[in-house]
Formats: sequence, structure tokens, C-alpha cells
Amino acid sequence: MAPIERIADRLEKPALDDRSYRVVRLPNKLEALLVHDPETDKASASVNVNIGSFSDADDMPGMAHAVEHLLFMGTEKYPVENDYNQYLSANAGYSNAYTSATETNYFFEIAASYSQPTDAHTNGHITSPLHGALDRFAQFFIAPLFLSSTLDRELKAVDSENKKNLQSDGWRLSQLKKSLSSPRHPYHHFSTGNLQTLRDEPRKRGVNIREEFIQFHNKHYSANRMKLVVLGREELDELESWVGDLFAGVVNKDLPRNRWDGLEPYSEKELLTQVFAKPVMDSRLLDISFPYQDEEEMYETQPGRYLSHLIGHEGPGSILAYIKAKGWANGLSAGVTPVCPGSAFFAVSVKLTEDGLKQYQEVVKVIFQYISLIKEDKPQPWIVDEVKGMAEVDFRFREKTPATSFTSKLSSIMQQPLPRDRLLSGTSVIRKFDPEAITRALSYIRPDNYRLTIVSQTFPGDWDQKEKWYGTEYRVEAIPSDFQASVRQASKSTPENRIAELHLPHRNEFVPTKLTVEKKEGTEPSKSPKLIRNDEAVRLWWKKDDRFWVPKGNVYITLRNPLSKATPETAVKSSLYCELIKDALVEYSYDAEIAGLGYELSSIAMGIDINVGGYSDKMAVLLKKVLVSMRDLEVKPDRFKIVKERVLRGLRNWDFQQPYRQVGDFTRWLGSEKGWINEQYLAEVMPLNPEDIASFYPQLLRLMHIEVLAHGNIHKEDALRMTDLIESTLRPRTLPKSQWQIRRNLLLPPGSDFTYRRTLGDPANVNNCIEYYLYVGRLADYALRAKLLLLGQMAEEAGFDQLRTKEQLGYIVFTGAKYAATTMGYRVIIQSERSTVYLEERVNAFLALFATKLQSMSQDDFEGHKKSLINKRLEKVKNLDQESDRFWGHISGEYFNFVQNETDVEHLRPVSKQEMIDFFNHYIHPTSPSRAKLSVHMVAQSSPKALAGNMCAEEQKEKLVGMLRKYLTSVGVDTEAEQLTKRFEAVDVAGGDQAAIVAAITAYLQVDAEVPQESVAAVVEQGQQLLGTVLPSLGIELKVEEADLPPAPKVKETMVIEDVFDYKSRLALSEGPRPVMDLKAYEELEAKL
Repeated sequence: MAPIERIADRLEKPALDDRSYRVVRLPNKLEALLVHDPETDKASASVNVNIGSFSDADDMPGMAHAVEHLLFMGTEKYPVENDYNQYLSANAGYSNAYTSATETNYFFEIAASYSQPTDAHTNGHITSPLHGALDRFAQFFIAPLFLSSTLDRELKAVDSENKKNLQSDGWRLSQLKKSLSSPRHPYHHFSTGNLQTLRDEPRKRGVNIREEFIQFHNKHYSANRMKLVVLGREELDELESWVGDLFAGVVNKDLPRNRWDGLEPYSEKELLTQVFAKPVMDSRLLDISFPYQDEEEMYETQPGRYLSHLIGHEGPGSILAYIKAKGWANGLSAGVTPVCPGSAFFAVSVKLTEDGLKQYQEVVKVIFQYISLIKEDKPQPWIVDEVKGMAEVDFRFREKTPATSFTSKLSSIMQQPLPRDRLLSGTSVIRKFDPEAITRALSYIRPDNYRLTIVSQTFPGDWDQKEKWYGTEYRVEAIPSDFQASVRQASKSTPENRIAELHLPHRNEFVPTKLTVEKKEGTEPSKSPKLIRNDEAVRLWWKKDDRFWVPKGNVYITLRNPLSKATPETAVKSSLYCELIKDALVEYSYDAEIAGLGYELSSIAMGIDINVGGYSDKMAVLLKKVLVSMRDLEVKPDRFKIVKERVLRGLRNWDFQQPYRQVGDFTRWLGSEKGWINEQYLAEVMPLNPEDIASFYPQLLRLMHIEVLAHGNIHKEDALRMTDLIESTLRPRTLPKSQWQIRRNLLLPPGSDFTYRRTLGDPANVNNCIEYYLYVGRLADYALRAKLLLLGQMAEEAGFDQLRTKEQLGYIVFTGAKYAATTMGYRVIIQSERSTVYLEERVNAFLALFATKLQSMSQDDFEGHKKSLINKRLEKVKNLDQESDRFWGHISGEYFNFVQNETDVEHLRPVSKQEMIDFFNHYIHPTSPSRAKLSVHMVAQSSPKALAGNMCAEEQKEKLVGMLRKYLTSVGVDTEAEQLTKRFEAVDVAGGDQAAIVAAITAYLQVDAEVPQESVAAVVEQGQQLLGTVLPSLGIELKVEEADLPPAPKVKETMVIEDVFDYKSRLALSEGPRPVMDLKAYEELEAKL
């Protein structure tokens, strides 16, 4: 066999990157990037295959996506369908995959080492769990089974994934652009697929769909199209040996790299048209799409970044600054969107106001005037130098990311034609100023080469078509000649007739210049920040970074004031106040943002939160500007109107989110002593006027306690100065501790069972959702917390396998621990077309089934779960932001347990299997007399019945028989309508009795049609699959065959919550959070500067 070829082993990498890299090519031409990280606690691998939805057959859209799902369902070497995920779960890991236009990306993460060195050996050498995971992973690409028994289930998972997205504007508008593109280009494809495209329609044509998927894999999956990234603790030589051994069996078919040269997504027919689209949510968008050059080979110059920097700028003189001042827009973005090798778009997207929607043509003309401004002078070297310089700084100080993020992203980057020693820097760094390339790029941004899309729920109102896959209402027409003439005129504007306010940006004063970091070698990183000021007015936590050594920092601030969310009205006022400040700071803060320094401002239950983060050099400058703006805000009526309308739309759109994104808010509300929900906020917005905010916000700032965390490349003196800056700028009085809010949660009493039902606001959403919550105890009960965490670990894969994979309840299935301010519990979330009552029954069945699995679990498996969980709890933070977030979480949670992960492990180690059985039987088992449950049911307005209209039972039966006749004819069976109808006389079609329907079809085939016995089974099997689609289309809810499902135990009757106030008034309250130790233990106090 030919040797493994080493392509590169000295990769250009960030200054603080301590990893070793090697790029190799196997004899089968599979290329791999090997990464040795001696400090990592997570190993990972990713394979990116140069095949995606653009390669789907025209008559089977979604094939690439379906194959991605099916590869997880067993291989010749590991035939058990969930062996791969079980192995990962047992070793603190997980997996996922995605399919895009031109690639399919598979990745996993796993513990980098076993907890005990005796856990595994290979040929006498100790190995990590990574070897076993790679072995299983490689088989996806060598010998997948495409098991018939899993085929239908996984296609239903694809269908459920598609249905999850049907009411999502992101998916709907993206598909509309595709559907209205040139049919000759694969951009036109429907990429997700559904049961209709992947199963029902092909079977009607007599297609053996399993064979089609196998052929797709055989045709397109080739070693030379695959890029592999492996990250582990092992030395590069060992990783190379593993990869060479395990992936040698991937067949190389020497397939060419997929390209689509000579094809354009928009032909002349699609250009110079405007598309009006109606969204689900109340939004207003203007999108200008220019067919653009493929910049894949231009990685050294990247001319598109020059264009996007200028057109997308938000500072003074920019497009956004002008149209925002006119009251036409709230936001703008611009940039290159690659479509595939061979084509791309340059897109300009504008978030319009109500007035901006009316003036959308004026907005377009402003954009073209600015483009003419860019074109009239030669490309400016200083602009490229500024962008190039910041890109170099960002790359130089790039920090590590989670293992799967790294491997998945790098395997995708490897598909690009980059020099292999630049895989890490890739397109992050601009290397050359090429004015000719910029001029060529600008030649695509012209008035005869674009399409407009205008998105609004109200304008123009006369949409006359519906998009095929998502049902989006739209209208498409040629751009009116007078409008197009004015656009051409705008594109030729000169300094004499151009809008005077438009000009190129000034030099960015926020670009950091002090990038030095004082690094202390050999110091053990501190596990907690120090408390360097602790008085009645201020608590200041500080930690000088001793782990990552980057010139960055984070300052988190809470201005504690109980007024912030005392009532729904004050909550809305606080939110509007924060939004008005951010609106006023857009032009100023944009320079800081593109120089790697940003801020966030938000109202929370405890008061107002300010976060400033990024390069630490100019951090205090930005903080001061934010504080002064908070103190001196002028509530301008015109901006108030726009911001208020934006907040109002956001609240109205809340109801149109995915149900699983809504349900948690109700669970939290029902578990909180005091809290508000969306409808209560919505009721308070309309009456508010500018004077209300102007008179309210001084009250927020008049009285407060200040809590600060300063973390990163920030000296103690700087932390103290920034805290003094807060006090001197806002000049508040001190909020006495007696007036601080106390976080509390309601306690569900033992033996209680509550259900809260809520009808979803989106009338077109067909998905129901349930959050099934079991109260366990106080957050500070560490012994209970350890058992809850362990239950989450043990039941996660089992829950996914049973509820999603086997029972196919829905694409969205979550299980695990749920934490509130002071309490905790176990929860299951399912989003599904099935009724919430049925979903609750299936959760009860799963929990009863898991009780038997726990009882029979081997001691080795039990200990394996403990080790896996311990590995997860002790996982290291990967970058400064993660550590900052962890510290701030412990501070804002008010337990101040900075070593919570170690506390969890300390209580996990002694837990026995019998203790877990006792815990489960007491708190979790559906028949436990002592468990406490709250279930929230989000019920869809739409149902199969509603979608089908008000058909009577006889109509439903008549239509079903007609559909079955068509199906039988399509597979070569002659049918007699009268005889087939007679077979259905006693069948409860309206009740969804599939067993009786199948029996009637079988009897007809065997007796009436005299079909040979060997053919009956195949015809019935295909017909049975069709029923899953046909019956719901007739308004019939399926009656599930439960013979193969675990039985649901009989449980006590639930109490339905009709009056939330009455429900809350009957429940006891938890204690508030208390520090795990006296805060004086953290103090390191000095005299104030």
C-alpha cells in the first residue's frame, strides 16, 4: 500500500495557539488535518463530504439530507442502530450533522481520555475513547446499512424537521428566493425534503427508495471528496496511524470537485424584478441581491470585504446613518453570500420602518447613490489597511473554541482551494491590497444586475401566488420603468447632485493599539475572582486573566433597582429605555464594534445590566459613552415612535415563534413568585408616550446598588477606576440591602400534579408542545443536585432513542435537568403534531420503561455514566468569554459558588445505583405518590381536521377509497370501485383505525383482486406508509398501533390550572439564595483610588 503523504505540518496559527498540526493525504486521497492538543479535555472529529442538496435528483428533493440522517442508523461493523450515539454518550460525548448546498458535515465530540487508565487497551497500548469513536464514525463512509427497518422512521424525522420550519420566516423567505431563481441552477432546489418528496411520490412511481439512497451514497460519497479533521490529546504520529488504519476502507472513486461554472442563479428573466413577500411574523425588510463573482480563489485579496465594509457601515456618512435619520430604517447589513463554486450573491438587507416601507424606492436610490460614491474614486488603501489590520489582530489573538465547533468548521474550510499551511488563517486574514480586484468586484454592483425583495405583512396586500414548499404568499413583477430609470440616475450621481450627508467613513479611533499582555509563567489559574470593593454602594469582583493571556476583557455590571420589573408597565418602560439608548448609540458604537469592542444593555428582574467586552485598550472610553447616554438620554418623539413600534412588533411576534421556544416562559412563570408573560407586556406598550420614558428613567438611576465583575486584561486599578466612573457619572443614592429583591420560587408540594393549557397564537402552526416538569428540590441541596445531573446523563440518549427515534413523536425532543433561581427539577420537552395528552402519556411510558432499565443496568454501565458526567462537569473553559460568563452566572445567581462543578463531582462520586433507584422512584416515577409535577401544554389552533375542512365521516371514507384506487392502479392492480368500497363498510376511517384499513386493503387484494400472495405484502407495505400522509390530509388523526410501544402506567388525575393567581396563592415559597461562604473570604480590599 502507498504511504500516507504529509502535505503540511507548519500551519500559520494564532500567537497563543499551543496545538500541533499536520495535514496528510491517505492513499485513497482522503485528506485529513490532525490536531494534537495536550491540554484538551474533549476530543473531536468531523468529516465534510463535498456533496449536498445541489446534487439532489430533481424528482427527489431532500436526498442528500435524508442520506445524512440514514448514515447514523447502523453499519456493517456496528449494526445496532444507536451504537454510535450510545458509545459517545457513555464517554461524555455527542454527535450531530448538517447538510448544506454543496457539502454534508458530520461531527462528534467525546472525552479526550478515560477516567481510569485501565479502561481500554489496544495491542497493549492505552488508548482514549477517541479511537473507538473514530472506528464507528469511519464506518459511516465505508459500509452503512441503510436498514429497511429504520428507513421510514428517519424519513419521518426529516419530515418532522421540515414541519418544524414551515412557519419560520427565515426558512420561508430563503426558499422563496430559491424557488424564484432559475430552474436551470440547483439553487432552485428544495433542500430539506419531506415525506412527499422522499417516500410517497417516489413509491407512486414504483421507485425502490432504499435503493435510491444507497445509489446516492455510492455515486457521490468518495474518499477524494472527503475532508477529515481529528483533534485529540494523542501525538500526531499516533493520530496519523489511527486515521490511516480506520479510514483506509473508504472507497476512492476519483470524483471531480463539484462546480457549477457557467450557470447563474438568476437569468435575465429573474433580474430587474421585485418580489413582494408576506411573512408570518410582523417584519419589514428590503433585500437587494446582486449576482456576484465567486471569490473562492481570491482568498488573498477578498475584494468583497471592501464593499461590505463600506456599504454595510453604520457610522456617520453611511447609508444607514442617512436612512435612519430620515426615519426609514432600523438596521442594514451587506456582504457576499457564496452560493456554490461558480457563483455568489452580494446582498444588501435593510430593516425598514413603517415610513421606510412606503419609501422603499427612495431607500434603494440612496443605496445606489452611495455605490456611485464608492466607484467615483479609486479604492482607498487606508480603508483596506484598517480592515486588514483588524483582521490580523483578531487572528493573532484568536482563542480556542469548543472542539466540535473547531473540527466542523475546519473540515468545511478544507474544501476551499486554500494553501494547506493557511487552513487556520484562511479567509480571516487579508494579505494584499488589490485595487483592480476591488474595481472588478464593484462592476457587479450595478443597476442592471439586481433583484429586489420587499417583505411586509401589509404591503402591497395583493399577493397573488403561493410558494410550493412553504406556502409563502408573494407577488413578482418587473421593476417599473420609471423606478428603474431613477435607480440608473442614482447610480450615476455626482458630488454636485448626490445627497450631501453621504460620505466615506473616517478613520476608526477605536482600533486597539495597546495589545501587550503581562504573562506570568507557572502560575496556577485562580478559580474565582477577588472581591476588591465591598461596601453599601458597590460590590466589585475582579480577576486579572491568568489563563488565556489575550488583550481582551469583559466588564459586567448590574445596576440593582427593584423598579425595573416591579410591574409589567415598569418592565416595558425599562425595556424601551434600554432600546432608546442603543438606538441613540448606533453610529458611535459601530466603530468600536468593528474594532472588536462591543456592549450590551438590557433590563432584567434585578435592574439594568450593562456588559462591555472585547479588546481592553479602549474599554473605558466606550463604557463612559454608554453611561453618559444613560444619564442624559433625550427621548426624541420621532425615534421613540420607531423604537416603540419595533418593541411592539417584537412582542406581537413572540406568539409566532416555534412552540418549544415559548413553552419554557410559561413554566418559569408558573414557578415564580412574581413574574410576567408576553401578553402582560403587550397590554402596557400602546399607551406609552415619550414623556412617560423621560420621567421614568431618572427613577431607575436615582437609587441603586452596583455589582461589577471586571475580568481579563484589566488591572485592579483600572477596575476600580471604571467602577468610580459608574458612580461619578450616574451619581445614584445607595439602595439599602433591606430593599434588594429576593429571588424565590414556588414549591410544588409532594404528590401534586398540575397541568396548564395554552392555545398557541399562530393559527397556521400545526405543532403542539409539552414541557413535562418534575420538581426535585432546592438548588443548594448538592446531594440531590448530583442525582438529578446523573439522571439527566443516563436518560438523555435513552429518551432521544425512545421518544424521537423509535416512537417518532417529533423532531424536537429534549430531556434533562432544569434550573430556576432557587429550585431544580427534571424536564422533558416534545414538539409534535400529536396531541399534548398523548405526548404526556408517552412521557409517562418512557419514564416507567426507564425505571426498568435503571433497575437492570449493569454496575459497569452505571459507573460509566458517572465517569462520563464527571468528565462533562470538569470540562475546562475554552476562552475568556466562557470563564467570564461562568463567573458572572455565579455572581448574579447569588450563591457565589465559583467551584460548583467541583462540588457537583464531590457529591457524584459516592452515589450508588441503589440510591439512584430510590431517587428515581421517589421523585420521577409516574406512579410515585410523592412526586410533584407541572405540565405545560401548548395546543395548536390548527389540526389535521382544521386543515382538511369540515368533512363528514362518509366524505373522508369516500376520499380515502378514491386515493387507494389511484395508488393500487399505479402499482399495477386493477380495481373495482364497488368491491373496494364494500370492504370499507365496517371500517372506522374517521377514527384513524389503521389496522382495520390495512386489513380491508389486504382482504381486497387477496380475495377480490386475486393478487399473488408474494406481491400482496409489498403492495400493503407501501400502502401502509402512504396512510401516514393521506389520513392527516383528510383531517383524520392517526390511531397509533401500540402493540410495540411500552405501556403507559395509570397515573393520578391532574389538576388543570384555570386561575394562575389562585394556583400561585396556594403554594409555599422557597428560601432565597444564600452565599455558599461568607463573602469576606473573597475580599482583597485596598484603599479606593
